[in-house]
Amino acid sequence: MSFALGFLPVLFLLCGFPIFIVLIASASVALVFFMQMPMPVLHQTLFGALDSYPLLAVPFFIYAGELMGRGSITTRIVDFVQEGVGPVRGSVGLTTVGTSAIFGAISGVSAASVATIGRAMLPALRKDKYPEPFSAGLITAMGAIDVVIPPSVPMIIYASAAQQSLPKLYAAGVIPGILISLMVAAYVIWFASKHKIGAERKFHWRPFLHATARSAWALGAPVIILGGIYGGIFSPTEAAAVACVYSMFVTCVVFKELRLRDVLEIARTTALFTSQILIIVACASVFGWLLTVNQVPANLIEWINGLAVPHWMLLLTVNILLLAVGCFIDPISAILLLSPLLVPMMQAIGVDAIHFGIIMTVNLAIGLFHPPFGINIFVAQSVLGLDLKTIYRGIIPFLLIYLAALILITYVPWISLGSMRMLMG
Repeated sequence: MSFALGFLPVLFLLCGFPIFIVLIASASVALVFFMQMPMPVLHQTLFGALDSYPLLAVPFFIYAGELMGRGSITTRIVDFVQEGVGPVRGSVGLTTVGTSAIFGAISGVSAASVATIGRAMLPALRKDKYPEPFSAGLITAMGAIDVVIPPSVPMIIYASAAQQSLPKLYAAGVIPGILISLMVAAYVIWFASKHKIGAERKFHWRPFLHATARSAWALGAPVIILGGIYGGIFSPTEAAAVACVYSMFVTCVVFKELRLRDVLEIARTTALFTSQILIIVACASVFGWLLTVNQVPANLIEWINGLAVPHWMLLLTVNILLLAVGCFIDPISAILLLSPLLVPMMQAIGVDAIHFGIIMTVNLAIGLFHPPFGINIFVAQSVLGLDLKTIYRGIIPFLLIYLAALILITYVPWISLGSMRMLMG
């Protein structure tokens, strides 16, 4: 059995097979040759994994984010943040941080944020004479904040895989997301002041109020989503559906920027992206079920307890593992692959599953822009036309900031759990 569940997945990954093929092939070998179970069990588990009400939120949030990401909505948010920043030196860099955070509360898909915010902010960063590596690193790194700030698609997957409350996960991600944004913003201010980048300007109420009015419809999306969830008006899945209707109304009726053809094209793109996610969910559920049936998590917990490793060291080891995995595997696949093993282990040493969900999410968010294979790096390279070496050089300081935030989030549980208690009452 260890051959099918341990050696085969590693072999298939090294051969370059897609992650869903790796999981379903390994599970099939284990079922047929080692457990002598009928193949209908495989089919039932595959389809049963997708029979989940919370998973309906995935296509809805992706669709809403795609709708809101088209047209002038990003520009309106940029103008709002730019006018709100005021006379602080480094205002264009701060605008990139703020716009990424707000867009993260709308989209939840990191690569979309890098492409959308990058197109809007890269010319402004160049105009203010920010060094190219700094601009590349800032845009690439801030795209990862979409995974931490709700609504986050990887959090939906974790909630389903670990059988945890999605509203609690969303609430727990608010303060960590704000913390990371503030740490990056502080670095941007320091960098701009040190290098005297960007002219200081005065704050004026009239342009700020005008920009606020222009962006009000765009800013309404996160208010409706999060306010509706924590106000008890609707569930996260219902909030996602409402976000779709709201996004369609804003882009098609209010701003009149999308036609029926555009709406249908976005729906087609969303369906393709959702199918890529859900096939991984189905295959990973079979693999996770096999791990549980064969008592792999229980044996792992027993082995860890036998080592008598301090809890802080075990958390550090898990963080290193997640960072390494995040460099090569996308967050959704990593969550589905590792949650059946790591969540029981963390609960056995007293780590709250919601807190660990945020730890895992932040780790895998870092993997999105961690050299050499972070997906945000290649999005920035292809969509924005940035040089790969330039991106690698620019990422380093932002990588260190995220790692510092990860340490705080890991060893100060209140950052996650306090956020959850404040929003959940």
